[in-house]
Amino acid sequence: MPGRVLSVASECVPLVKTGGLADVVGALPKALAPLGWDMRVLIPAYRGLAAKLGRKTRTVWSDPALFGGPATVEAVEAQGLSLLLLDAPHLYDRPGGPYSDGGHDFPDNPERFAALSWVAASLARGGGTDGWVPDILHAHDWQAGFAPAYLRFGGAAPVKSVITIHNIAFQGHASPERLAALRLPLHEFHAGSLEYYGNLSSLKAGLVHADRITTVSPTYAEELMRPEFGMGLQGVIAARAEVVSGILNGVDTELWDPAAPGQAHPYSVQNRKPKAEARAALLAEFGLGPVEGPLAIVISRLTAQKGIDLIAAAAPEFLAGGGGLVVLGSGDPGLEHAMRGLAAAWPDRVGVKIGYDEALGHRMFAGGDVVLVPSRFEPCGLTQLYGLRYGTLPVVAATGGLADTVVHANTMALAAGTATGLTFHPTDVLALTQTLRRCLALFADRPTWARMQRAAMKSPVGWETSSRTYAALYADLLT
Repeated sequence: MPGRVLSVASECVPLVKTGGLADVVGALPKALAPLGWDMRVLIPAYRGLAAKLGRKTRTVWSDPALFGGPATVEAVEAQGLSLLLLDAPHLYDRPGGPYSDGGHDFPDNPERFAALSWVAASLARGGGTDGWVPDILHAHDWQAGFAPAYLRFGGAAPVKSVITIHNIAFQGHASPERLAALRLPLHEFHAGSLEYYGNLSSLKAGLVHADRITTVSPTYAEELMRPEFGMGLQGVIAARAEVVSGILNGVDTELWDPAAPGQAHPYSVQNRKPKAEARAALLAEFGLGPVEGPLAIVISRLTAQKGIDLIAAAAPEFLAGGGGLVVLGSGDPGLEHAMRGLAAAWPDRVGVKIGYDEALGHRMFAGGDVVLVPSRFEPCGLTQLYGLRYGTLPVVAATGGLADTVVHANTMALAAGTATGLTFHPTDVLALTQTLRRCLALFADRPTWARMQRAAMKSPVGWETSSRTYAALYADLLT
């Protein structure tokens, strides 16, 4: 029985993005619409966002004193989405990104995102002035974590709530001295509700008080109940295991379409020639010489979580064996230095660009043979899905969504024609080195490699299956 869903988050593609959270928040409404679900997305009106939309909005909610200043919620249809923009200049009209000034987190982030959660709960309870009232409130990550709690603290309400963990490493901590400022009841500051090792955690609040908990892959849902992945919240999640589920993310298959008009080097399962042309163009763009073995790409934040240090250690043997490497990303200065060091040591085989360039990312997926994703933990991951889509075979750590989406090229999978990449465990230098050796050998067996590419490009990486799973979860909440 389709209904109405209020999705609340701090980011939404294509308006504001720092990570995969934004991709999911922007894609889910479009994926659910054909199934009859009406989803609106509530996000903060960061500086310049309203001007960026350039469309007339209508006010559907207002408060003269929202966490220190006046605020309105403006409804607008844009980019195929029904958006609700929380316009509170004292909270969101400032330079920098959503969470920081570029160097340090905003000190009032607890208030900024508690306000977002408060408004979400208010809209869920009473709706806006246009009469739209949701059946379900869907909160995303710590920034919306207080929303299910505010909904619960306000007394009985017909609205159900869901919280999705996109990355448990970020938990929304705050001092308990802020309880009153955050409009939280003092009597809820205990281990069974808001208290988290002597502090507040907005993510914990959501996990305790939401009716359902989801994560972005089935394996990550299981991993989060273990101390090495749960980051202090494993007990909270395990205690609510009966309402926890993992639903894989998907990708926008129109945006990431290697055969679409306008792509620099379109190709398909049947036509491999443009793949070779894209590879040659990519090598030329990075100023590299001929690469006889597989050309590996890395498009990532350069952090230890993403296993970039493992790549730095394992790459020399791979490069000596004939492989090539192109890197696009930024992050830890030491890891940026390590990537530049590889390029200096192997100037004909390694190219590095520090930063991010969306168009270059598409060209790298089009021209690469392998995409490396050796993450120490990965809730879902989209990079490996883009690789599958482009026939750029993923080499991934066997964790989280990486394990759920890549079929390892073992003997049986190769014989059955179902292998789509390579996975490795444990997540260390030796395992990655051994897997890259295997990658070199498979690439040399061109018929086998081509079969793996064909299987990869047939993988269901879109939102069709996952949207149906979300729809089923919503429908179950309403029964």
